[in-house]
Amino acid sequence: MSDNDDIKTDGSGPGIVAPDDEVPTWRERKERTTGLSRLTYEYFERARREDQDLRQESSYIERDVLGFPAWPHETVRNLAIGSVFVGMLLFLSATMPPHLGDPANPAVTPEIILPDWYLYWSFGLLQLGPINPDLAILGGEKIMSDELYGVLANVVVVGAIAIVPFLNKGGARRPVEQPFWAAVGVGGVMFAFTTSVLAIDNLLPIDPNITFDLTFLLPLVAAAIAYAVLKTMREGYMYDLNRRYYRLRPPR
Repeated sequence: MSDNDDIKTDGSGPGIVAPDDEVPTWRERKERTTGLSRLTYEYFERARREDQDLRQESSYIERDVLGFPAWPHETVRNLAIGSVFVGMLLFLSATMPPHLGDPANPAVTPEIILPDWYLYWSFGLLQLGPINPDLAILGGEKIMSDELYGVLANVVVVGAIAIVPFLNKGGARRPVEQPFWAAVGVGGVMFAFTTSVLAIDNLLPIDPNITFDLTFLLPLVAAAIAYAVLKTMREGYMYDLNRRYYRLRPPR
């Protein structure tokens, strides 16, 4: 074949022609593409090469901790992941549009009034009237109304969530390193779930009294189980962590 002869390709550009008896590899296909797919491929290839070079040049037994810069490593990765999820949302919204139902009638009050699902926990705290204490000094009357009691319960819960970061100032990154605070988190998540269920107790085939009792019992049980499990795992985890640390940083 002379130099003036045209090289026949598959339409993606000259220079890369797959043999007749072979199927193009994934890398060859990526090298033919342009735009975001090629940029993503180059990012992963560069990250892999840098990681491989670091392993070869490092004097330690195991690899050093490597932090990639925001551009282009983190930006390209986040852009690729975000594009996948945006594409999934667009696909689902196009193929399965939600049914909005009949128009609301302003002259009719709904039988069941509930907020959005992510505010069920707050709505459930408004139903804590049964534990609003009666004061004998006032003749058995409640010092505040049940509505005000529920509002104050919301303030207390939000305040507790806001103050936890100031109480726990440790540097632990895994639940097993601080079992107590991990158990507090598990109990809080369970309490949010049980109060959400309490908000819709009239829709459940369970006795409302049982639902009310489980609202406070299940968070304590979940926190106790989480603490016991993490406390049991902590000894072995800290041993492995210390052993790994000395492998990463051998004594001189």
